[in-house]
Amino acid sequence: MEAGLWTAGLEPEKDLVFPACPDNPDMRESVSLWFFEDNGRFAAPRMGIEAEASCWDDRLYQGNFAAEGGRVLIGPGKGAAPSAIDANGQPTIIGAGPVTFQCIEPFRRWTARFDGTAADGHVSEQIARTLDPQKRSPLIFEIDMEMAVPPWGQIVSGDDAEAGFMGVGYRFEQLFRARGTVELDGERREISGTGLRIHRQSVRQLEGFTGHCWQSALFPDGRAFGYIAYPPRDDGTPSYNEGYIWDGKRMVAARVADAPWLRRIAPEGLDVSLVLESELGLTRIKGTTTLSTFRVGNPDIGGLNLQQSGVLYEWDGQQAYGMIERSAHESLTTIG
Repeated sequence: MEAGLWTAGLEPEKDLVFPACPDNPDMRESVSLWFFEDNGRFAAPRMGIEAEASCWDDRLYQGNFAAEGGRVLIGPGKGAAPSAIDANGQPTIIGAGPVTFQCIEPFRRWTARFDGTAADGHVSEQIARTLDPQKRSPLIFEIDMEMAVPPWGQIVSGDDAEAGFMGVGYRFEQLFRARGTVELDGERREISGTGLRIHRQSVRQLEGFTGHCWQSALFPDGRAFGYIAYPPRDDGTPSYNEGYIWDGKRMVAARVADAPWLRRIAPEGLDVSLVLESELGLTRIKGTTTLSTFRVGNPDIGGLNLQQSGVLYEWDGQQAYGMIERSAHESLTTIG
């Protein structure tokens, strides 16, 4: 594969991290991942870091984990930042508290680790807002990610306020295959699966954000898809809607023609099938939620309910676990 395809036109240095706190107090760097074990037993429906210049040494992290049977382990918090500089003098490390990411080779290989505790309960408790934050379990999760699809990126200017909800600057996501270990309940076992890595350096403002739908997956034959869309605008003008289909050799621009907007909140089994429109025609992909996590009733994000979950997708007879993140105002959603 051509080297340029693996960088989406960005210099390899763009996949390194800020070596020190940016001068702009509104600048932030975000690194996150979604991981799904091939057998459906365990997932990380978003583990990430939000390093904001205004609080560079006390940064936000998130550790969402889900296991079969509806078990969730939720470990958000704020933590100190390690040095970004590795043994070779390069800025490859970003961390906060129990979460650490490292770029081993730009756009090719990263590692990730969570070594801490998380609130231990059931997804139904999250939905009912009864999850006990004091009932905690230790968890160690670490994976070595090998990128399997070129990055799909957005370079956002300040001219489009809606696209700017993703951040004015640059953002890209990249699907991967991974191997590693998880240690939970005193048992350490090997895991393998697929996932999505996101890297962003941007100024991001969420005022006015009304919701979104975001899905992606990597299939056994190497094909993949991804998109992000915002809900239709009240005035009828087009809202942000951008995506891709990777056919194994090339990236085909796409848009979602039928998206599963968040309207119902339930632990699992929701239909989140989608239709993508591209030069290939209409691509129909079936999906059913599993390994779910939720945030219900969020005054800090304008009353939006948020789902960050796994999905069992089916495309032309193939199955694969992938991700969905979607949000909508609580007035638009029902529970159960």
